[in-house]
Amino acid sequence: MRSREQLDDAMLAARRLAERLRLPLGAQAWKGQAGEFRGAGVGSSIDFQDHRDYMPGDDPRHINWQAYARTGQYSMKLYREEVRPVVDLFVDASESMWAEEVKGARTLELLYFFVLSAERSGASLRVTFVKGDKYRTMPTGTILSHLWVKELDEMEEGDSVPSLERVGTRANAIRILLSDLLFEGEPGRLVRDLYERQGTGLIFAPFSQQEANPGWQGQYDFVDAEEKTRHPHQIGDAVLGRYLEAYQRHFGLWTEECRRHQIALARVSAEADLFDSLNHEAVRLGALEVMP
Repeated sequence: MRSREQLDDAMLAARRLAERLRLPLGAQAWKGQAGEFRGAGVGSSIDFQDHRDYMPGDDPRHINWQAYARTGQYSMKLYREEVRPVVDLFVDASESMWAEEVKGARTLELLYFFVLSAERSGASLRVTFVKGDKYRTMPTGTILSHLWVKELDEMEEGDSVPSLERVGTRANAIRILLSDLLFEGEPGRLVRDLYERQGTGLIFAPFSQQEANPGWQGQYDFVDAEEKTRHPHQIGDAVLGRYLEAYQRHFGLWTEECRRHQIALARVSAEADLFDSLNHEAVRLGALEVMP
């Protein structure tokens, strides 16, 4: 479902969204390379922080000459360093993300939005596609030129549950997981990878109405997105009820685990307007900010 036209449309929608929303980079102190966001250390930006005694080798440009005139003692003006935010974006590349056209389109829009938003902020961005225990990290240019699609098609299939352990995470980073979360297993391992080493975890989970609240009745052929096999089923009220119960229980576990570790989990409707869908949960949870 990833034609050139669909990719271009998704990027255009993402560019428009990036004029209205951004990643929550202004709310965190960063440590890293020089950039435009306030850091947690001491450097040479214009944001005055404190004084300390002069030491041999200090830059004389930062001597507080007014204080010297009053006291006869040299002291240094300290400033808060300016640094680049660090953003690790992990994209669930499992087939269920693209199984429905509307959900695949929303996934594309979110992918391009995260990349464009990080690029706008001058963040140090690393994008990694994950298929179970297999992964591939790609440069920003590969994403924005759409060349990631060919690389993704060449990736090996991994286990059904995405794993970030082999990928590795950078300390003090905003870690974004773009995933529908439709895999078996407890959420604990993935959630842990998002908050360890002083990480700030954000999860964006695209979903469709066909998945969340289907109106199934009668005979259906269900397609296993990962195995690409068909399975006929007769669907009645009892079967549909068990599905909805299991679906709600699954996301209830994710919501509780994320709440426990202060990770924002924003579910993103594939059918709603892109801005409205993100504003409904992501902005309210602090996973995104409205542009000033």
